[in-house]
Amino acid sequence: MHPTHHPKATAIAETAKTAETNHKTSTVAGKAFDRFLVIWLENTDFDKAAESDGLSYLAKEGITLDNYWAVTHPSEPNYMAAVAGDYFALDDDRFISMPKNVSTVVDLLDTKNISWGEYQEHLPYTGFEGFNYSNQETYANDYVRKHNPLVIYESVTDDKENLKNIKNFTQFQEDLENHTLPQWAFITPNMTNDGHDTTINVAATWSKNFLEPLLQNEYLMNNTLILLTFDENENYKLKNRVFAVLLGGAVPDELKGTIDHTFYDHYSEISTVEANWDLPNLGRHDANANVFQIVANKTGIQNKEVDTTYLVNNHTYVGYLNDDTVQLPAPNVSAIGVNGNGVLDSIKSQWSDVFAKQQSDGYFKSSTTTLVTGSIGDATTTAMGALVSGSAGVSALIAFGLALLI
Repeated sequence: MHPTHHPKATAIAETAKTAETNHKTSTVAGKAFDRFLVIWLENTDFDKAAESDGLSYLAKEGITLDNYWAVTHPSEPNYMAAVAGDYFALDDDRFISMPKNVSTVVDLLDTKNISWGEYQEHLPYTGFEGFNYSNQETYANDYVRKHNPLVIYESVTDDKENLKNIKNFTQFQEDLENHTLPQWAFITPNMTNDGHDTTINVAATWSKNFLEPLLQNEYLMNNTLILLTFDENENYKLKNRVFAVLLGGAVPDELKGTIDHTFYDHYSEISTVEANWDLPNLGRHDANANVFQIVANKTGIQNKEVDTTYLVNNHTYVGYLNDDTVQLPAPNVSAIGVNGNGVLDSIKSQWSDVFAKQQSDGYFKSSTTTLVTGSIGDATTTAMGALVSGSAGVSALIAFGLALLI
């Protein structure tokens, strides 16, 4: 059942009284890290972010990823992509609830009982599914659903136990103090602190203030990897490259203050988790996404060199969420991930027939745009069709930096 889009404040307050919260943790050892925290900020061009005082300070404490890309515009499809391996052609920030047969990173983590959760600043109560929750004093934007990736997927929200893992920052502090943080977590500041409704200086200052004490916390930093990045850049006429930095106890001291030039995008967040814990894949863009190099070094994975000369990632494609005539794309049930593992068994059993039919019908097209004429400022872009068959690294189009719908 879909949640109420805009519940009244009285209804929210009443539900909050009985909302239950999980504080589950686990200790599943990874090959390069034992905990992965992802923090997203908003809408900032790479150079502006890198030059900010707060983020330049944090860069000295970690590894800057200077070739990290968002996958499209605007915000919401990027959040969707980071947990499910696709954004399904969404080209706006509307209320979306993806069908239950679309799997996410949660399904992968659950195969090994790896604890997971989200921490959303000013989420009114655990498991809230509404469109937004404004500041109750000023009525300014505060919590928004479009920045909460897992709540967009019914494969997560249809299970009441899962909803107990969608928490706010109060619960983050409780879990930190009680040593009950999950091993995978997605963290989103509110619309002020993430820079969406303010400036990069506000977001950078918040990031420094939030992370500086955490980086000194012995419990949290015990083999933890933190990714701090942005959903997208601000100027749609520029290539959609965003600032990203890896922090935490899993970062070797000799690599702090260094720069990694490897190509990554939001799909790398999933592939890195798959590689670290030797998990299956979703059969989507996660399967052939580069893995963060510090993880590749520990797993023997060879990352691809990607030519980004003509890559822009500032447009979408005709697909499921912007054209009612287009079917929901099946995952490639035969895909082999960069870690050598296949697709999650439950995905195979659910999607095999659909994938075979769509493949024979010539359904699959690229979900990334490439510059074909003009300058970046007034580019004409096109979605190029391709399909990764079997192995996730065989298509020559990958050499052009195309993220392929597999």
